[in-house]
This record gives sequence, C-alpha cells and structure tokens, in this order.
Amino acid sequence: MEGPMLKFYYNGSPNPTKVALLLEELGLPYEAVPVDTRKGEQHRPEFLAINPNGKVPVIVDGDVTVFDSNAILLYLAERTGRFLPPDTPVARGELLSWLMFVATGIGPYSGQSVHFRHFAPEPQEYGVGRYLYEARRHWGIVDQRLAERPYMLGENYTIVDMAVWGWARVLPFVMGEDAWERHPNVKRLVDEIAARPAGKAANALKDRHAFKAEFDAEARRHMFRHIGQSAA
Repeated sequence: MEGPMLKFYYNGSPNPTKVALLLEELGLPYEAVPVDTRKGEQHRPEFLAINPNGKVPVIVDGDVTVFDSNAILLYLAERTGRFLPPDTPVARGELLSWLMFVATGIGPYSGQSVHFRHFAPEPQEYGVGRYLYEARRHWGIVDQRLAERPYMLGENYTIVDMAVWGWARVLPFVMGEDAWERHPNVKRLVDEIAARPAGKAANALKDRHAFKAEFDAEARRHMFRHIGQSAA
C-alpha cells in the first residue's frame, strides 16, 4: 500500500523552483502547498514546526521532513537513484563540491545582491558593491565551468544543473541587464532546461496560487523582520 503523497511547501522564488524542477523531472506525485511569504505564512507555528528556519522550500515525504533546497535535491535524487553522476569517489566528490558551492555561494550572494539592489530600505552603496562583486565572481566560475562541458558535472544532466538553474533563471535581476552578455554559457543552460517539459512545469508552478504581488509595508515587515526589530 502506498504511503501519503509527498507534500511540497513552495512559492515562486529560486530555491523552491529548482525543487519543483526535480519533482517534475522525476514524475513524482506531490501536493503543492503554497506558502505566501509576503503575507507572513512562513512564520506561522504550523510551518515553523516543520522548518524552524521559517524558509521555503520544505518537503514532507511520509515520516521524512527535509528543508533547504539543496538537501532536498540530494535526498530525492538518492531516494530515486536518478540525476546523479556515476557512483565513484571522484564523481561523488564533484557532486558534493558543486552542490555545496551553490548552497554556500551562488544562493547567498545572489540573494543578497537582489536584496541590496532592489529591496534595501535606503541606499546601500557598500552592500550593493560587495554582493554584486561576489555574485559576479561566483557566476563567472559557473560560466567558465559550462564553457568546458555541456553540464556542470560533464556530459550528464544532474541535480547540480537543477541547483544552478533555480537562481540562473533570474540572473538579470541579480546582476543587471548585461548578465546574459557576461555569462553566455549559463544562458545556454538556462534556455535548455527551460525548454524541457519539466522546466516549463516548474516555471508555471507559481501560477497555481495567487501569491501576493505587492511589495508593501506588510510584505517588508514579514520578509525583513530585522528592520522592524531594529527600530523597536
């Protein structure tokens, strides 16, 4: 007898979208549970009970709960035995290195670049310069890697490409309109994945639910709680 359907807590931001891509690639049935962060739903007790960090994405797979997008990619790939490199120590080392590079470099620096360029409550010249430089440095490493091989780990499409794709799809928002000119090999990967049926489905997932679009005082209060706390 089959167990309960996998629950996927999501919104339309980069990290949940890369998990959606893998779920669609795997063809796993799942229940998409929207979490509207601009309304503060990530701070509700029932959500914090499954992810104390108050972030999406999260999956609940029977008795197993996994949060952090890269952890989810690795969990699902290992559970199904798909979208992984060959089972050798060398390939495993590459997989973990590049997956953690996305987790500790690409995601945080891209996210902070977006914050300081678009959402900081006052001009933050140092923050913009700092995170834009680091975002460009990290994405330059990815672009060079993809200049030498079709996918991040070589000839085969893996969860590392999916991890990269989540943020790569919004690169102009991260770094400016010249992002594709600066990173043509990243653009090639983005376009290839976006054209896949799973890529189209992952990009469309956000349209299943009417997430709040306005970035108003309520949204700022829920998403950037440090601002209100520092003013108190």
